[in-house]
Amino acid sequence: MSSLKAVAQLANVSLMTVSRAINTPEKLNPETLIQVQSAIKQLNYVPNLSALKIRGARTTPNSIGVLALDTVTTPFSVDITLAIEETARSQGWHSFVINMLEHDNPDDITNLLLSYRPSGIIYTTMGLRNVKVPAKLLNYACVLANCESENVQLASFIPDDKQGQYDAVQSLIKAGYRRPLCIHLPHQRVASSRRREGLEQAFREHNINPDTLTHIYMEDGDTHYLDIPEKIIMNIKNGKPLFDSVICGNDRIAFIVYQVLLSNNIKIPQDVAVIGYDNMVGVGDLFIPALSTVQLPHYEIGRLSALHIINSEKHTETIKINSNYLSRDSL
Repeated sequence: MSSLKAVAQLANVSLMTVSRAINTPEKLNPETLIQVQSAIKQLNYVPNLSALKIRGARTTPNSIGVLALDTVTTPFSVDITLAIEETARSQGWHSFVINMLEHDNPDDITNLLLSYRPSGIIYTTMGLRNVKVPAKLLNYACVLANCESENVQLASFIPDDKQGQYDAVQSLIKAGYRRPLCIHLPHQRVASSRRREGLEQAFREHNINPDTLTHIYMEDGDTHYLDIPEKIIMNIKNGKPLFDSVICGNDRIAFIVYQVLLSNNIKIPQDVAVIGYDNMVGVGDLFIPALSTVQLPHYEIGRLSALHIINSEKHTETIKINSNYLSRDSL
């Protein structure tokens, strides 16, 4: 990574002038400022905020910088960043989080993260995604949590969605259910196809062709949760469901399923069983009857990602973490 001295040499100015261009640009004449800014851009220089510390202050411990895409702004995956923080502290490290919001410029947010000079970086997302990893991050120890790279081979820790759905559907089938209504996440979601693979494997092992089941896919976007009631009602004739169970793409879908079934005097699980997915934070235990679902291993993903950085692990494999089925009263 380029230094302040390299910028000064390229711009043919003093180190003090470069510092002023970064911290107090209004104090420089416009021509000098343009000259320094051009050198900064050419060298791809990122200011070192740690250099602004008071001289003689204690050296900071090793740090993990977390680049968080929606991870700490939603309740569904907060366990990832919690695990990173707790694991780092237990090893004498610390972590800090930089949020990347929907309309942020990725380059600007990456520069902000790197300006704190982390010892390693965890790129994490809410919901399993494929991401393009900024090239600047590759100069550091970098690991992906709950996402996979589109452009470079990096260590990744992700949920095993196929296994999680397989285990849940196996329990459903063994309980005697054969005619599920399958409400999937949108096609665009990475987890959607993997969960369907687990579902299909479970049914085929019981000599049931999964193509004969009723499959419904949500459209992408949160507003389309409101489309689900109509799709369920289309499969209820004369007050009787054409299905004996509902396999839900996540617990939010299951929440809507509960409302539709109960408002149509269809009892859970006496008439129809329901299984969800995610064990949504703060909600999973509040369903009545309690929702059978799959626990996303967010805490374990965060813990292993932090240890990858702390222990200087070198592998670049994708590690799938077991997603445990939680048997409750809706099945």
